[in-house]
Amino acid sequence: MSDSLIHSMAGAAGGIAAMTATYPLIFLSTRAAVETKHEHKTTYQAVLDIIKREGVLGLYSGLNSSLLGIAVTNGAYYYFYERSRGIILSSREGSKALSTLESMLAGVIAGSATTIISNPIWVVQTTQATRTVDSTAGSAAPKKLSIIETVQHILRKDGVQAFWRGIGPALVLVINPVLQYTVFEQLKNFLIRTRTAKLRASGAASAVAVLSDWDFFFLGALSKLIATSSTYPYIVVKSRLQAGHARALRYKSTLDGILTILHEEGVEGLYRGVGSKLIQSVLTAAILFACQRRIYEIIKAATSPALVQ
Repeated sequence: MSDSLIHSMAGAAGGIAAMTATYPLIFLSTRAAVETKHEHKTTYQAVLDIIKREGVLGLYSGLNSSLLGIAVTNGAYYYFYERSRGIILSSREGSKALSTLESMLAGVIAGSATTIISNPIWVVQTTQATRTVDSTAGSAAPKKLSIIETVQHILRKDGVQAFWRGIGPALVLVINPVLQYTVFEQLKNFLIRTRTAKLRASGAASAVAVLSDWDFFFLGALSKLIATSSTYPYIVVKSRLQAGHARALRYKSTLDGILTILHEEGVEGLYRGVGSKLIQSVLTAAILFACQRRIYEIIKAATSPALVQ
């Protein structure tokens, strides 16, 4: 089994674990991002409203398509990233660590391919998560749709092209994982260099520092915090387009969407749901990086004997 495929499987499994643990926060931030009413609800109030109208399971609307989406997204991203990384490293001599520019190039290639492949799944997930967002308080919540029923609903309403709604801002958002993985790689390399230098200075001439699960957890959290806070306005535009939001469908471009939101809702409109999104993104990235590394090692160890025989 190739190293790229093992990274892909580990990334998919780690993503599923992280998504399951943090999904209510994803749900809340998506709802907030497509909401245009000038309401000031705390996360706690939003949770209570949803539970009152839809029950506790309402916080998990769209989880099934999200798990499929995160498995495809992370699996594809890790596969294309590791393949790109391998090609870059094999094309030159010297250090086996990627430079900042090389990390960004690998990230752009992996992110663009992954976005094109996974966008239809995220359109389904956003539609499921925001299906009841415009229903009035006290009214019965619309029936929850399965993945197949949601696909049929989108096809009937808007046609096949609707599955690529939001592809413009989604491609712009390729910069999010590029920033995340670039920051992560550079921080990881810095930590390893620093700790290795200390080990060798203490007398262990050939020692190389090994990072712990907690190191990966905190590096993942910090890198995602920087990436998400930098790109959140694009996430708002993408969510509205993918949900088929009536106002969003009038946006002529991603930039026009941002300017329209600024004009109609102010700066606040570009950061609706940012609090729960940042918490969710940081926790998801931290869990993902920690789990992905551990799962990779387990799969690698399990498949190694098979390669020897």
